[in-house]
Amino acid sequence: MSLMPVAPNLFVTEPRLRLLGGRHRSSGRIVFPLPDDAAYERIELPPRGVLWSYTIQRIAPKSPPYRGGAFLPFAVGYVELPGALIVESRLTEVAFERLRVGMPMELTTMNVGDDSVGARQSYAFRPAPAAGTAA
Repeated sequence: MSLMPVAPNLFVTEPRLRLLGGRHRSSGRIVFPLPDDAAYERIELPPRGVLWSYTIQRIAPKSPPYRGGAFLPFAVGYVELPGALIVESRLTEVAFERLRVGMPMELTTMNVGDDSVGARQSYAFRPAPAAGTAA
């Protein structure tokens, strides 16, 4: 099975993982995700930012895309991407009690399920390695 974004024009993986946004051709306003609109040019958004705000989702969603089964609480937050905008995202690879506003974050992907086409991927953010350490 192949890995596929959960939605078209959400992110690219080559040559490096980046979210796809749009810059309005006349105003310069940046939006995410990339709209299917000729008024916007495609841009790659910064892969690192800082945690602007967050919460822990402890109650199972009541409607799709949640498909039932065992529910595990998860973190969701807003990550400020420098010079661009703030995006909402799942937060991964971090204990809830370690989350802090201002924490450096980096883009990653996460599996959100399988279908007849293959494994579906969405974007997420995780804590960025400390400066001077391997990424």
